[in-house]
Amino acid sequence: MSDDDAELTRFERLAVEMARQMNERPLGKAAQTAWLRGVSYGWVRPAIGRRVLVEGLADLFELHPDKGVLFVSNHRSFFDQYVILLTCFGARIPWVERLYFPVRANFFYERPLGMFVNYFVSGGAMYPPIFRQKERRELNDDALERAVKFLDQPGTIVGVHPEGTRGKGPDPYELLPAQPGVGKIALLANPMIVPWWIHGLGNNIVDDVRVNFRSDVRRTEPVIAIVGKPIDISDLTAQKPRPTLYKKCADRLLAASAALAPREKVLRAQALAGEIADDDPRWLTSWNPPKFYPTPLPR
Repeated sequence: MSDDDAELTRFERLAVEMARQMNERPLGKAAQTAWLRGVSYGWVRPAIGRRVLVEGLADLFELHPDKGVLFVSNHRSFFDQYVILLTCFGARIPWVERLYFPVRANFFYERPLGMFVNYFVSGGAMYPPIFRQKERRELNDDALERAVKFLDQPGTIVGVHPEGTRGKGPDPYELLPAQPGVGKIALLANPMIVPWWIHGLGNNIVDDVRVNFRSDVRRTEPVIAIVGKPIDISDLTAQKPRPTLYKKCADRLLAASAALAPREKVLRAQALAGEIADDDPRWLTSWNPPKFYPTPLPR
């Protein structure tokens, strides 16, 4: 246990140490990935998969990253990252081997229920934790450094929300300000960065699962994700890292995600109007990968 952990409560220290064992040791990470593929995917797909449409999925197969990839997306629902889980493991994107989702610690690392949810839902992949207390800034710096280290490994996905917290306003297309942490990860790791826009999930998992089984769910409550092209930040990585640059980078990443929103609006209007067929390959339940890649997991 490092000195940085001294400010943690006894329970928080236990939660963090267990997550480190699961995420930073090869055996633990292998077990977690098996859980994500076999258990998490196994219930997430039937729970929300029928209503999920992803545009740009085929483009992910054409990427050839030589290190980890940073996924950045807007943050409207607690469950946005489930769409990324479905995309990565449902379509079996060949270069994806392991997932990390940095998460706010106030629920998942401070309460027993949150710890249970983290392991049951994601095998502990909601890691590393980001604490909101200012006096724990050193712990958060350590978390960002760990994320940078993860991105050195080919096959790694680190999924983050530049906003840092969910947008709770009435307009789902209105974003909160970007937080500099994601910019720091991007500049220090210099990975491939892929923007996403995800919209359609709520914050009540029972309601989201219930509507998935309605015959008209694709016409009434679709979940639509747009995958963008990799973001070029070479002009920023050429500069000396500093806090103001981290913020500038974070703003650019959030803007790249927001730039996908107009296309999502078009697809949503088409889905609601019944103009997107049920067998359209953009629906995850209709997705067929290229022949030279493994077939999807059983449906």
